[in-house]
Amino acid sequence: MPASPARTAAFDILLRVEREASYASDLLHSQTYETLSTPDQALTTELVMGVLRWRSSLDDEIALASSQPLGKLDLEILTALRLAIYQFRHLDRIPPRAAIHESVELVKRARKRSAAPFVNAVLRKLSTGPGRFLSASSKSPSPLDLASSLAHPRWLIERWSSEYGLDIANQICRHDQSPPVTTIRLRTPSAESELAAEAISLLPGAFLTSARRIHSGDVTKTKTFRQGRVVIQDEASQLVAALVSSNSGILDCCAAPGGKTLAIADENPRARITAVELHPHRARRMKELFAMAHGTPPIGVLVADARQLPLAGQFAGILADVPCSGTGTLARNPEIKWRLKAEDLIELHDRQLAILRAAMAHLTREGRLIYSTCSLEKEENDDVVEQALAEEHAFHLLDCRAVLEDLKAQGKLSHLEPSQLTRGRYLRTIPGIQPCDGFFAAILEHR
Repeated sequence: MPASPARTAAFDILLRVEREASYASDLLHSQTYETLSTPDQALTTELVMGVLRWRSSLDDEIALASSQPLGKLDLEILTALRLAIYQFRHLDRIPPRAAIHESVELVKRARKRSAAPFVNAVLRKLSTGPGRFLSASSKSPSPLDLASSLAHPRWLIERWSSEYGLDIANQICRHDQSPPVTTIRLRTPSAESELAAEAISLLPGAFLTSARRIHSGDVTKTKTFRQGRVVIQDEASQLVAALVSSNSGILDCCAAPGGKTLAIADENPRARITAVELHPHRARRMKELFAMAHGTPPIGVLVADARQLPLAGQFAGILADVPCSGTGTLARNPEIKWRLKAEDLIELHDRQLAILRAAMAHLTREGRLIYSTCSLEKEENDDVVEQALAEEHAFHLLDCRAVLEDLKAQGKLSHLEPSQLTRGRYLRTIPGIQPCDGFFAAILEHR
């Protein structure tokens, strides 16, 4: 009997994530898997994200039971083993014998039939044991303890422990290992009641009055969502967009996928907005998003490198939400933690600094520039801003707390105190401390 549609889809997606450096979330929402039933879509997502979150722990178990080193195993075999062990340890409703059978069938389907007895033997050995997952419940776990028990690279945990403290590093890791809450932004006053009529149960956002968290129901199946009256957007991402305000020209330097651009347009309906994107296919998708979002003023989309902006004009408001490591989004993109290397941060810093410099050159006098990332790393955040300010004395750093106080006075920020969202003069959300992605933002003003 062949492997089930959900496990087959999960197997194929995991192979593509490894071989093509694809993002699992993109593949899971691609047209290829639209025909899966709702239960199969849910199981596929659980398997893919679960294996990626716990990959190092799964591999530790395989290494103990395998007669061959992990480095000698074909990727198809390793992936089939990971899928089964994840089911052993995390999915109580699936009998071990079913997980074993399906993984053996996946290996055969991948034309690795000769490896089927090996896969069967390894999985039978592991199916009867308790596994190596640790609780990390000791009062003073070390970075090594967290790396083992919460499946993160040790070097990342050591960085976070140094920057934020070991307790916060622990909370970040725990947040990363759980499916993130789905958060939406309400685009129209009636959207909330419309969703209620479509059996979607909502909870308030953590700190924005325009945000809602999905309590139950699939918002993507609703007419309200399909017609663009709500959008799925992490609350920290919404907050960064809320910092941008201008009644005239606004530039979004690195705009794709377009969620922040759309939020900026909704809050600044009289502004002329230009959205820049390097990759033509992503720019096309943005245009489609903006076209579907009824009630939005026209947004100009420009395909260009943000490091060398081909623009003659100046803008009173600029968002430079730069490409980054994404370490604040590991709950959504767990594959990042296995790809990223410490040396990558140097290259990212240089690219981010070049984008910020280019953006600063297009800011009007008394205009404001928001520099942001979804990274937890100092090299991509404080260091970039401080280097740019040291080079250009016509700019100064505003205190984000004052801007957040203004948002609170306008009724856009809820009960949460601005000081809970800042670190020094910067906006800083930390996964596990706030129930959202990790974002950084700085506000620069041209004097």
